[in-house]
Amino acid sequence: MRLIRLLKNDLARESAEWVDEGLISRAQAEAICTRYGVDYEQARNRSFGYNVLVGLGFLFIGLALITLLGANWDEIPRALRMWGLIAITLGTQALGMKRYLQGDRSGGVGLFLLGNLFFGAAIILIAQIYHLGEYMPDGIFWWALGSLPFAVFTRNPWLAMQSGLLALLWFFIEVSFGFYPALFPLFVLAQLFVLLRGPQSVLLLLLVIASTGFWVEYSLAALWREAESFYLFDLHAEHLAVAAAMFLLLSVFGQWLYRREGTKSRDYAAVISIWCLRFAVVSLVVLGFAGPWEELLDAAWQHPLGMWLVLVLFAVPTLWLARSADRLVLAGALTASLWLAVLAVSTLGDEGYAVYFQVAANFLMVGFGIWLVVRGIHHGISHYFFLGVAAMLVTAFLRYIDLIGDYIGGAAMFAVFALLLLGAARYWKHYQPGQGESDGEGSR
Repeated sequence: MRLIRLLKNDLARESAEWVDEGLISRAQAEAICTRYGVDYEQARNRSFGYNVLVGLGFLFIGLALITLLGANWDEIPRALRMWGLIAITLGTQALGMKRYLQGDRSGGVGLFLLGNLFFGAAIILIAQIYHLGEYMPDGIFWWALGSLPFAVFTRNPWLAMQSGLLALLWFFIEVSFGFYPALFPLFVLAQLFVLLRGPQSVLLLLLVIASTGFWVEYSLAALWREAESFYLFDLHAEHLAVAAAMFLLLSVFGQWLYRREGTKSRDYAAVISIWCLRFAVVSLVVLGFAGPWEELLDAAWQHPLGMWLVLVLFAVPTLWLARSADRLVLAGALTASLWLAVLAVSTLGDEGYAVYFQVAANFLMVGFGIWLVVRGIHHGISHYFFLGVAAMLVTAFLRYIDLIGDYIGGAAMFAVFALLLLGAARYWKHYQPGQGESDGEGSR
């Protein structure tokens, strides 16, 4: 059984107590911690709460100094303002480098985070002093770029997330002004490097996935925009089909990653799998109404050739990874279903067909919920079981409101679902008497 990520440090401290009590040896404690991808010494001496408090302390130090400078800004001579900001920034980063190289990595990273905060303040305030340009995204870009080397050098997830969030902010402001952020992949690649070579970080993983998805969608928007609206990034119906293809690729990638060696790979795979399931449930809930299908059927679909080319490009790695993960049949069926749905919606062009797609989505939701329940029972994963139960209950409730609306029909539907749930519970009890969860995915 894989432990919850947040409990890994607790495992290290608990194993230290076992060592002190003589239950296990120190070598055995270190082997247990290594099995779950946690540093025995670091987790024993410094907790997650300690690191959070230190980080917040450095943050408020930075805010206090910036507030103090802002309160007395007009009284400070111009040259002193500029050189003072530069000195504070360089001094903080130099002190962070010294502590980091001396072995105090947590303290060094905290000072780097603080120095990056001073660096951003210096950019904004110096630009204000000398009126250096009025294009705001440039300042955020240089702030993110200046923070990036420290993240790559230390391979620290928190520094990578600081730079990545700044880059994402710059990305959205840039596209809102109608310009394409061509250097954004540089930040994504740097985050991916830290993700692969640095400590495990689920937050950084989610940031990399989200950043990649936004970059792909807005790159297609830049490619598909018309000459008369060159400074507009409009998202069309084709982008939804591309998003579905990316989601399918990500899900198969998680299955492939789970078969790799190492605790980090399996933990990342579990996170990807869980969030893909949650996204699928939410998507099917939305598609269970007629409105989204009417919008898709009424859409213009102005770029079918480019859309199908992208779908094919995503299908190739999807099927290749599925073959390596022994999921080729399932991935092939889902890819074919996606293509058929996109072909039907993009060619029919009649809102009257929306009800058929709505009914199909609801049946798919019920089938998906049953599959989750059965998978949860067979593999002892409570998360799958309860997610499947929730999917069916939400479907029953929404369909009662949206489609049936009378007491007899609602009672019949609720009775059917009650029989399904009671039968699943009885099967669970029969299949797993006295057993707990056998997979860490159920604890997430």
